[in-house]
Amino acid sequence: MKTFEDIRLLRTTYLRGPNIWTYRPALETWLDLGELEDHPSHLLPGFSERLVALLPALVEHHCGAGERGGFLERLQTGTWAGHVLEHVVIELLNLAGMPTGFGQTRSTSKRGVYRMVFRARDEHVARAALAAGHRLLMSAINGALFDLPAAVEQVREKIDDCYFGPSTASIVAAATERGIPHIRLNAGNLVQLGHGARQRRIWTAETEQTSAIAEGIASDKDLTKTLLKSCGVPVPEGQVVSSAEGAWEAAQDIGLPVVVKPTDGNHGRGVTLDLMTREDVEAAYAVAEPEGSEVIVERYIRGHEHRLLVVGGRLVAAARGEAAWVDGDGRSSVTELIDAQINTDPRRGLTEDHPLGRIDLAVDGAVLLDLQRQGLGPHDVPAAGRRVLIQRNGNVSIDCTDDVHPEVAHQVSLAARVVGLDIAGIDVVAEDISKPLHVQGGAIVEVNAGPGLLMHLKPADGMPRPVGQAIVDHLFPADDDGRIDIVGIAGSLGTHTIARLVAWLLHLSGRRVGLACRDGLFLGSRQIDRSDGVRWDAGHRLLLNRSVDSVVIENGASSILDDGLAYDRCHVGIVTDLSLNGNDAAALAAHDVHESDQLVKVLRTQVDVVMSSGVAVLNAGDPRIADMASLCDGEVILYARDEANEALVAHHAAGGRIAFLRDSWAVLASGAVETRCTNVLYASRRFAASVNPKVPAADPIDVLLASVATAWAMGISPELMAAGIETFPVVVMTGVMVPPGPALTSPSVNAASAAVTATAVSAA
Repeated sequence: MKTFEDIRLLRTTYLRGPNIWTYRPALETWLDLGELEDHPSHLLPGFSERLVALLPALVEHHCGAGERGGFLERLQTGTWAGHVLEHVVIELLNLAGMPTGFGQTRSTSKRGVYRMVFRARDEHVARAALAAGHRLLMSAINGALFDLPAAVEQVREKIDDCYFGPSTASIVAAATERGIPHIRLNAGNLVQLGHGARQRRIWTAETEQTSAIAEGIASDKDLTKTLLKSCGVPVPEGQVVSSAEGAWEAAQDIGLPVVVKPTDGNHGRGVTLDLMTREDVEAAYAVAEPEGSEVIVERYIRGHEHRLLVVGGRLVAAARGEAAWVDGDGRSSVTELIDAQINTDPRRGLTEDHPLGRIDLAVDGAVLLDLQRQGLGPHDVPAAGRRVLIQRNGNVSIDCTDDVHPEVAHQVSLAARVVGLDIAGIDVVAEDISKPLHVQGGAIVEVNAGPGLLMHLKPADGMPRPVGQAIVDHLFPADDDGRIDIVGIAGSLGTHTIARLVAWLLHLSGRRVGLACRDGLFLGSRQIDRSDGVRWDAGHRLLLNRSVDSVVIENGASSILDDGLAYDRCHVGIVTDLSLNGNDAAALAAHDVHESDQLVKVLRTQVDVVMSSGVAVLNAGDPRIADMASLCDGEVILYARDEANEALVAHHAAGGRIAFLRDSWAVLASGAVETRCTNVLYASRRFAASVNPKVPAADPIDVLLASVATAWAMGISPELMAAGIETFPVVVMTGVMVPPGPALTSPSVNAASAAVTATAVSAA
């Protein structure tokens, strides 16, 4: 059997935003198949059988056939190794718990070199999956052994290390369902939902509205009880103690049985229940003391442990706990019984994906103490038929949301408000949660900030609850998608001037504007970075900034190919030209782009992301750009110098908006209504002085028409456009500002210009 050399991974790029392949982040790798270019799958004896034996779920991959078994059919009829690698990586991600369905593989102009891409929620996870998939594919091709479980586990570990935890993921998924964008702010679970001034931040189940004072109160169980008691919320009597002897004295004062626990612990660690003797109380103190800053002794409330989740003052989910027991067989030790009867439950595990935790006697002092109270140790063998209590609390995972009595729901909501938490996990002990607490002696025993959501998302029994959606709805009212106005400009000739002029007009209209273009990064009229702003990270910085409510971003072809767009959707997207002259030829050649026709696929990305409520502004002077109108989800405005332009006329006849040049004036036409906006020919004399040495000069008339059409798409009035263009501070190559020219023909425009100039000076 012939042995083939490894497929070479020439370069791998993480596309962080919408790109030429997909709306979402993806990992693109360039592959050199080498001699495998001459050996598609059907010419590799036994390869398909070995691959399917390793990954039998490949039968579910539809591929181009669009139906189950489609990819296997391609294997049998012959497909190249790059395409196979795409499906192998996708299946590894599926097996590791990060379902992925998108992938593509395309040839390049160089024989044997392909571009392969797949959906990548996290760059590190995607790279791990690619490396594992590469090893698996070469093993299957060469008939070598491959440890699939180990490879899947490596990818799964990378997911655990790098991706959101389940609680955060549920909130992000709910936001995505609502069309709210998200940005991860650190390597953990700190996430920004929304953009700019309309953003909200979460950190797992905490939000920017979660008060630090409220968190401090919630972490002090004794203070929490004092506040709740003052509002008539039932709580158990308790005392903070500083020694084992003090714990016993407090227990006698309160009355047995009691509970001993840390005042600021969590996840049930260090909590011991139903204590009746001095020996047990003092031993429980030793268990609780290392788990918190202080220890509290409380009256023991009989009943089941419950966790009720309150979001924005409303009960949204509830779960009940149950004690864990084992039955002796006369042969097995307690430890062996735990492993055989409890830890084998598939709902138990060590990760956040498991609603129940594994029981480890080596670390759980409360479990050991309960065993001692029953006269047993970890290695003792209970008699056959003897039922042994292993764990009283920490098993809250049975959904009971629909059973909660309205009075109980009111009291837990009140408890969250009293402490001051917008999101709270309220621990309630009651025999029957469907009855008011006061009729059964139940009580609220804890109020927790940053509560875990997994018990509600993946209960061991019962219906999952949409708690992520509840948190998103709390942060964003129904009509709020967290988005600010984003204007994206794609092309090369004069796009930096268009970007600056549009930003200027938005600034004059009262917006707080951020701008990223070739001239740098700007906030309002202030330049904060002089480096080239046509980069993903420059636009990304603006979306993080709480001070902006509108953003204008220039996008070059190479930046789209290198990183994708900095935003997922935009309100206005402009495509000006398909010229190669204004682009870095070497950068485009590195992406196998050598002709202007190839830029259509690149720059259409800007049109693809226009929202259904947004507008695409397209240069009808180039038929290839005008044809992009069919790709837009929203409205389209076409612009061209010649009002007789074929695409312009057809679009106008179909009810679309157009902008064109007539008698030196920019004219905006919608239906039968035409509006003269500004004397473009006159204004172009000043704009002819606008020079950026990084790019070829653009025709100022084209720049002004594109800018006017874009401002129209943003709802800026023609009067403000005219005045703004006259007062626009054009920058020449020397850095000298070209002042506004002499009065234009129209007195009304002059008056508007004077007013806007005064406003602009005041704002600056």
